[in-house]
Amino acid sequence: MNDTTRPLLDIRGVTKRYGATVAVERVSFAIRPGEIVGFVGPNGAGKSTLLKMVSTYFAPDEGTIELAGSDVVKDPLGARASLGYLAEHNALYDGMRVVRYLEFVGRARGLDRAQLAERLAWTIESCALGAVIKKRVQECSKGYRQRIGLAAALIHDPAVIALDEPTHGLDPVQMAAFRDFLRSLAPGRAILFSSHILGEVCDTCERVVAIHRGRLVADEPVTTISSRAREAGRTLDQELVRLLEPAPEGGRA
Repeated sequence: MNDTTRPLLDIRGVTKRYGATVAVERVSFAIRPGEIVGFVGPNGAGKSTLLKMVSTYFAPDEGTIELAGSDVVKDPLGARASLGYLAEHNALYDGMRVVRYLEFVGRARGLDRAQLAERLAWTIESCALGAVIKKRVQECSKGYRQRIGLAAALIHDPAVIALDEPTHGLDPVQMAAFRDFLRSLAPGRAILFSSHILGEVCDTCERVVAIHRGRLVADEPVTTISSRAREAGRTLDQELVRLLEPAPEGGRA
């Protein structure tokens, strides 16, 4: 993870179809070590489909996706080993105690006893789980469940982190702490942060990638978007919404 010029997440010309419906069409972007990239788009834009391809749950019909050099189709196990993925509706084993659940995930990730002990201690402290570590998952609040899912995504120290609505269920204080935590994770890693909260994306990320109707419509630094909004007399949210407006007539439906 020392080469800062080579992308850790590299998406090139990716297309995914469901029958006659094109969910993602020729999307390309890359995230290099140290970058936190916001991923935005309206409902039905193709965000979840793309994230599922990144996670190897779906295979692209066209194009390639590489995680830390591993192709998601040719080497799915290598790609998964490099990925920490927090889904929007993260599935947890409600009947397990939090510590047992994290131990289970760590063993499933192939950590040996020493590695598991080290990473378990790190995730408990970093995700602030000390107060619930001996509770059953079902006894935890929504905010704690999000943190448990995040801890599970990070326990194997992945090079690529993909987060789908990670601040869902967090209060404002927790959200601010989460932003600081995410920035602390960034060095040496590629982070893709998907959210419907546009202001949260701009507060957290250096770059914004936007898709609409399955196509890439923007890939710009937050500073560029902010400057353009100021010059046009628009708020940041208004500028981002403008990027996601329907394509002009004659574009793909």
